[in-house]
Amino acid sequence: MALHDPAREAKLRRGPSKTAASPAIWISGAVAAWAVLAPLLIPGKAAGWTTAVAAATGFAAATVIAFRRPKRDDANIAPAREAGESIFRHGPFPLVIADAAGRVRDANDEALQLYGYERLELDRLSLSELTAPRSREKQQVELSMMHRSGYEMDIRLTLSPCPLEDGGNGIVVLSQDLGEQKRSSERIRYLAYYDDMTGLPNRRLFMNTLAEALTRPRMSGRKAAVLYLDLDRFKLVNDSFGRDFGDMLLLQVAERLSRNLGESDLAARMEGDEFAVLYDNVATEAEALERAQLLLRLLEEPFELQGHPFHMSASIGIALAGAGSDPVAVIKQADIALGMVKDNGRNGCMLYTGETDNSSLERLTMQHEMKLSLTRGDFRLFYQPQYEIETGRLIGMEALLRWEHPERGTIPPGEFIPIAEESGLIVQLGDWVLGEACRQNKAWQSAGLPAVPVSVNLSMRQFLQRNLKERVERILAETGLEAQYLELEITESMTMDVKYATACLLDLAELGVRISIDDFGTGYSSFHHLKNFPIHRLKIDRSFVRDIRQDPNDAAIIAMAHNLNLPVIAEGVETEEQLIFLKTHRCDGFQGYYRSPPLPVEEAEKLLREAGGRTE
Repeated sequence: MALHDPAREAKLRRGPSKTAASPAIWISGAVAAWAVLAPLLIPGKAAGWTTAVAAATGFAAATVIAFRRPKRDDANIAPAREAGESIFRHGPFPLVIADAAGRVRDANDEALQLYGYERLELDRLSLSELTAPRSREKQQVELSMMHRSGYEMDIRLTLSPCPLEDGGNGIVVLSQDLGEQKRSSERIRYLAYYDDMTGLPNRRLFMNTLAEALTRPRMSGRKAAVLYLDLDRFKLVNDSFGRDFGDMLLLQVAERLSRNLGESDLAARMEGDEFAVLYDNVATEAEALERAQLLLRLLEEPFELQGHPFHMSASIGIALAGAGSDPVAVIKQADIALGMVKDNGRNGCMLYTGETDNSSLERLTMQHEMKLSLTRGDFRLFYQPQYEIETGRLIGMEALLRWEHPERGTIPPGEFIPIAEESGLIVQLGDWVLGEACRQNKAWQSAGLPAVPVSVNLSMRQFLQRNLKERVERILAETGLEAQYLELEITESMTMDVKYATACLLDLAELGVRISIDDFGTGYSSFHHLKNFPIHRLKIDRSFVRDIRQDPNDAAIIAMAHNLNLPVIAEGVETEEQLIFLKTHRCDGFQGYYRSPPLPVEEAEKLLREAGGRTE
């Protein structure tokens, strides 16, 4: 385009042509046209509309300017007319041309699609017939219009004047479908306040609802109860069966949490496998605990997943709050109580008290001190001997981790192992145990002591490490220990993902290490799967041994293990009576305080010397 156009500048100096209508003229014309058409659309209600419509007609007026009757002295009208015709026919907006009587004279394809009519059908209608009855009483530009099928649509009309071919005055009606806009707004609101996968409210809506609940005055003694819930070992489900399986489980959990909610109660998915439930009107702590226990019972019922029953447990922390409480602080309190439940073994519920804050700080402190102790060398291995029942000879050692804290003294594994698992430090600790046990066993053998396998427990996180075989292989190479003198103990729950467990165990078996199932009888494994795993022996959990005289049916565990043609060793043997019972039922081996507690390295070495009948 030229920067300097003398003809164009001269035209501008002459002012607007007689045939060109300014926007102001067109808007005024639209108002005048509306004054004619409004009684046809909404009898008796036209006066209040004219101002509102005038503000909305500029765009439509500009697009239909080519429809006015051409002047012979206007040489540029043909291209403009063709452009206007193209805009009208092919533009993305629904456009309707009506005469002064409100009869439809023409409509573009977008308008036909919006209203659901064929062109000939629409041409026989008037604008009043398209208007829903309830909108004929409204004084606004946004109307409810009728689709051919009979349902109402929310429409915004923009009106512009349009000279007709026969010389009459008409009007262009620009229709905008507000339904899609409203649906989009609703979708945006849904995504902002609801969990897209479960359909439950999300954290934002839960916090808003809780904040509102805590501003309302309450009857004497009544409080709001917040239950913060976490599915136990849900990560194991995802890792074992895949996220689709986990999502199906979360959907069923969401459905159960939504049962039996009052009008002002709310269940929400906070994130991942964490949920929260608000009970807005709770009288006592006992009532809050009772409701939490009801949820636990609901979740204990087996879930149906891919045609198979599946059991899941949960942990729940509870916080009570009166009017005026801080919603963020209430959630934090419930989360702290949830952490206490996890530390105590999961699958339970606990009410927040002020003392619980100290426990949370204690967990963080212990995590920090464990990291320091790993670098300082404060951890030790103790070794518990394993004996053959028939002969009493030493057949192995189990390596057990102990923490010798420089200030607190010996810290029991039950206090720090759950925190190590929660924080992920268990992998680093587990690698240290594996390396130290192999190094010590090799040192004993190099000193001429009897060569017996040393058993090391693998944590769940270790077992799920994709490079587990390479780690074990590297440690054996670094320490020089032959693979046959290392036994890795896993729990039944680690074999839930049969495909992964089979591949992993076969890889380890290829190295020549021994594999045993620890705590046999307490997990999820089926005999069919155990029979296909490369397992060398089974260990009966100490809970069976402890009650074996009170419940002799527990001895059936030994028979079940023998059906797999695997040797069986019993843990936690503390009395001669237990040992005799196990021997009667053909248990193969045992370990426990009846014969020997876990021993420090020096005493374990002394025991090996006695078993070998030799000295240096």
